[in-house]
Amino acid sequence: MLLRKIVLTATVVAALLVPATAATAAPDRPATTTTAAATTTTTAAAGNPVIVVGGLIGVSIAYEPIAARLRADGHRVFVYQLPGLGFGDIRDSARAFSGFVDQVRSATGASRVDLVAHSEGGLVSRWYVKFLGGADAVGRYVSLGSPQQGTYVANILRVVGLGSCAGVVACQQMSIGSAFLADLNAGDDTPGAVRWTTVRTWQDELVRPVDNATLADGATNVLIQAACPLRAVGHLGLVLDGTAYSIVRQALRGEAIRPHCLAL
Repeated sequence: MLLRKIVLTATVVAALLVPATAATAAPDRPATTTTAAATTTTTAAAGNPVIVVGGLIGVSIAYEPIAARLRADGHRVFVYQLPGLGFGDIRDSARAFSGFVDQVRSATGASRVDLVAHSEGGLVSRWYVKFLGGADAVGRYVSLGSPQQGTYVANILRVVGLGSCAGVVACQQMSIGSAFLADLNAGDDTPGAVRWTTVRTWQDELVRPVDNATLADGATNVLIQAACPLRAVGHLGLVLDGTAYSIVRQALRGEAIRPHCLAL
């Protein structure tokens, strides 16, 4: 029994704390995207600049595949790595993100930015929009596998004997029923004139139930398998998969969402 419990505990911790990249990084590794000027490699302008917002342990290089797709489509692209790799209070990450958005707007002269946010990054972005004035600075918001209503994967750590998320504050806040999520989801899910889109997949290992990755109040909620039932996409796959990117592209362009099931 003890051995089985140890194995189960190790499996859950690994699944929860390494969702965004296969690369390893210490929790206190400094962010590589501390200034807006250092995160873009193109000056071609096509609408609002796009900020790719990483998730828990989401080092910036893990988001280069989707950033490269966005650049190929003509966007000015910036990648935001969460401070402390997202282990800390999501509200603090949102305050730091607010400063980053200001840098991007100043560097580009744009009045608004568009956000493509993965996992925890979607919650950071929403807190910024809802509570830190971001509704006036964001045009479009696209989340990829963000636990908007929390995830049982976070709650299960208590069941296997690790207490409240092994002390990881962001994990505690992503637990279903947390005070953080109660505040974030109180009232209007989609404030301001922001165009809200969420993308989710049945095979998401970390957002369970998967419908907890949706928003209410007029958001466009896209389940990949509703259009492409044979497409298997995991949590990390949402930032790598061609079908998922076809949804991102259409959302940023303001087009009707018609996922490309055979996209590479």
